[in-house]
Amino acid sequence: MQLLKERILRDGIVKPGNILKVDSFLNHQMDITLINEIGKEFKARFSDCPVTKILTIEASGIGIACITAQYFNVPVIFAKKTQTLNLDGEMYTTRVESFTHKKTYDVVLSKKFLHSEDHVLLIDDFLANGCALTGLIDIVKQAGAALEGAGVVIEKGFQQGGAHLRSMGVRLESLAIIDSMTDRSLTFR
Repeated sequence: MQLLKERILRDGIVKPGNILKVDSFLNHQMDITLINEIGKEFKARFSDCPVTKILTIEASGIGIACITAQYFNVPVIFAKKTQTLNLDGEMYTTRVESFTHKKTYDVVLSKKFLHSEDHVLLIDDFLANGCALTGLIDIVKQAGAALEGAGVVIEKGFQQGGAHLRSMGVRLESLAIIDSMTDRSLTFR
């Protein structure tokens, strides 16, 4: 997606440790015009899928998933990284390691929102090692639902997450794949 690549080159900041900061437009301050185009692109790429739910993980994927969901006319559900007092009933649970936070989370999703008849599209902002998406896939499997695919805004193609998911047979659509990244430059596939 050329518009996204141009925005990453213009406003993205590369930090030590292969961290790409896109917080000025994607995951802290959100450029809704850009994210609207991202949602349209995901709809175009998965238009052949009978999606009934969009699943993401808190927090950065939620806004992108919500805007994408309007094009599919389906609800968004998200796995929570913390168990709160207002969560009740049975939960799907899995463990997810965060690349940027260097922390492992027990994530949960209420069983009342995901069922075996659902067709699920996963949406997330970044794909590095694939841990978040692998955890969400585990939740989809626990529910007995059908996984239609995964849409990622930015994939770090030089890390193993995308290759791992593709080797699992997951239909993965990444809008911008970064082949290499240094503190001075980025190159896209």
